[in-house]
Amino acid sequence: MIQLPDSTILFSEGEVAAAIDWLAAAVEDHCAGDEWVAVCVLNGGLIFTAEILKRVNTPMRLDSVRVSRYRDTTLGKDLQWHARSEFDIQGKRILLLDDIFDEGETLAALSGHFMRQGATEVFTVVLVEKEHDRKVAGFRPDLVGLRCPDQYVFGFGMDFEGLYRNLPDIRRLAE
Repeated sequence: MIQLPDSTILFSEGEVAAAIDWLAAAVEDHCAGDEWVAVCVLNGGLIFTAEILKRVNTPMRLDSVRVSRYRDTTLGKDLQWHARSEFDIQGKRILLLDDIFDEGETLAALSGHFMRQGATEVFTVVLVEKEHDRKVAGFRPDLVGLRCPDQYVFGFGMDFEGLYRNLPDIRRLAE
């Protein structure tokens, strides 16, 4: 059995699956009829991206970017690029998938990057959004699956000190 940090379940495995089902249907509606490049924001977005794309029938190319702000800590810092997209983005529609929208700096920076590279559209989808007023001005994800209080959360792709991304549910760290 995994020794977890002091925490409680915020969203059960079933609640996460239901949110992904809803998001996949909305993505299918939005993306149908066009060619898209699904871009996973690694590492956190890996599990979410796999689960959502299994539920979407629209043909998609798959790519990833690897950026970080947390670097195995619980406090965000400046955006650091580890790996950029391999695709020529010019004229492409981008489905940008990430695990969590906290302050929004990472997703806003990536969305702007793809638009500057010539994407015709960047459609952003996140599994979880934290509810607080510290969001980057002028940017919101297009689709959000779950909303959570302003607490540290982990599981289902999100880590606590580099661990626990593999949990099937989403937990909140005890205060």
